[in-house]
Order: sequence, then C-alpha cells, then structure tokens
Amino acid sequence: MLRKVFRTGNSLVISLPKDVIEPLGITEGGNVSVELDRLNRQIVIRPVELPFAGTIDEGFARQVAEFIEEYRPALEALAGKGFVSRSIHEDHSLARFAGQ
Repeated sequence: MLRKVFRTGNSLVISLPKDVIEPLGITEGGNVSVELDRLNRQIVIRPVELPFAGTIDEGFARQVAEFIEEYRPALEALAGKGFVSRSIHEDHSLARFAGQ
C-alpha cells in the first residue's frame, strides 16, 4: 500500500487508512507505539493501552466519562470562567479507560 508523506507544522505525517487501523482498534486520540527497526529499515506502529494510574472501577470510569460528555458545554463554560480546572475537562483518560 503506497501512502504519501506530507508536512504538518514541524512534523511529517502519514495518513493511515481505515481498513488498516480499524482491525487494530486504533482511533483518533488513541495511543500508539512508534519504533524504528533499523536493521529492516522499517517503522513499526502498534496500538497501546496506557496503564491507568490508580485503581478505579470500570463502571465508575464509564459513568464519569458519560457525565463529562453529557455536560461538556456547561463544564467548558465554567472552565472558561475559572470555576473548573482546565485539566478536568481536557482529561480524556477516563473516557479511554472506559473504552470510549
């Protein structure tokens, strides 16, 4: 499969087609491991799940992710007024943990 390399800012980018990433469960915002195999002159990309810090029930994480998604406009409005920490509404780790 031939892909075109293009520039975005200071980075070079290669788009990955849906039929390649979908079976691996790679989604926008997901984490991947990128390694250089010098011997074979290859770049190896693998999906990875980052470990979640601490122990949290998956059901609770899903509830929090759903709450954030449902009330995102209100949370963002509060964040804009300094009532909610930016790190709270920008943190998607719970959504990733809950499989969203």
